[in-house]
Amino acid sequence: MEVEHYAKGVILEPFLHQVGGHSCVLRFNDKTICKPLIQREHQFYETLPLEIRKFTPQYKGVVSVSFEGSEDGNLCLIAYPLNGDQDNLENAGHSDCEPKNKPVRWTNKKPVLLENEKLTKERVRQHRKEEKMKSHNLEEDFEWQKKSEVLYYSMEKKGNTGSQFKHNPWSIKCHQQQLQRMKENAKHRNQYKFILLENLTSRYEVPCVLDLKMGTRQHGDDASEEKKANQILKCQQSTSAVIGVRVCGMQVYQTGTGQLMFMNKYHGRKLTVQGFKEALYQFFHNGRYLHRELFDPVIKKLTELKTVLEKQESYRFYSSSLLIIYDGKDLQEVSVDSDSEELEDLSEESSDESAGAFANKPTASTVDIRMIDFAHTTCRFYGEDSVVHEGLDTGYIFGLQNLITIIKEIRDESSE
Repeated sequence: MEVEHYAKGVILEPFLHQVGGHSCVLRFNDKTICKPLIQREHQFYETLPLEIRKFTPQYKGVVSVSFEGSEDGNLCLIAYPLNGDQDNLENAGHSDCEPKNKPVRWTNKKPVLLENEKLTKERVRQHRKEEKMKSHNLEEDFEWQKKSEVLYYSMEKKGNTGSQFKHNPWSIKCHQQQLQRMKENAKHRNQYKFILLENLTSRYEVPCVLDLKMGTRQHGDDASEEKKANQILKCQQSTSAVIGVRVCGMQVYQTGTGQLMFMNKYHGRKLTVQGFKEALYQFFHNGRYLHRELFDPVIKKLTELKTVLEKQESYRFYSSSLLIIYDGKDLQEVSVDSDSEELEDLSEESSDESAGAFANKPTASTVDIRMIDFAHTTCRFYGEDSVVHEGLDTGYIFGLQNLITIIKEIRDESSE
């Protein structure tokens, strides 16, 4: 929308599909997200080995983000180019913008509204008023959501063009916390660096996302004794200590009901190994049938990642996550907007999981496996780290192997 842009900066929005993590992830444009720059993570993206690159989001550069408020009290985060980095930023952040959008203009002046783009103050004020009303409703929802660890939402119908994805409640939580932190620090500091990364969900119409916290250890080498003890306890009380992996967040589309299921990290921590296996089954099940066609490509990609990590001397990916993503959209989704008679007929057809063969199922090429979150990653090449590890990250590899084994079990049991 035109009113989203200043002459110099881009107004950042919550990223709809953030399912885990505590760092705020924001939408920069359709194919780019951004998150607060953490030096260690930034260093990882700038120096990561070529063979790991295919398993991480594409790194697109750095922006400066400011916390700004309008005269009507609406608060927002706005991204600006770093000095001297304008060309690189435009290439990274805007080269893959949707064609319908006019490119954002980057200048050295303070943000002003462009009259020739018909961005009148009245229109912007009206837009902010609407956003403020939405924000108020979100806050009411959020109070209820904080008490729920697994939620089901119906997709919003959008005329004849299909359904509209709702915000994952976890993204709302992280966005509100980020705004609050920056609001509290605004008097002392109002310039933050954020890194730009590839939006891994951009090619999916209805992204189903599983965020898995990997490894038997989560605390970094620089953690305080209190933080260290807290992270060790979380691992001991979850599946992390037993199998080296736990659910950190999930969103999956239920074709049968047209609902989105959200699971947060608090529920993931409570799962037993059997519960973890059931959660994986639920992630690959759309409410009508199990996406068996996804198992082999997922296993193949996880095995490839395991082979790559078995060659990475000295790396430790503490507190890193692994994302599994596929598109929940298929031909049977038309039932969401169909009348009850059509829905009943389609439901009968799909009662047998073999009916899934008639749907336009996700294919092997649509499944994505990516490592994210490297705030506590370390390697001997970093130089300044006080602790230098030798050998492989056996905790992460242990988790990968168990993940592969469990997915194979689900595959084999479902075909019996």
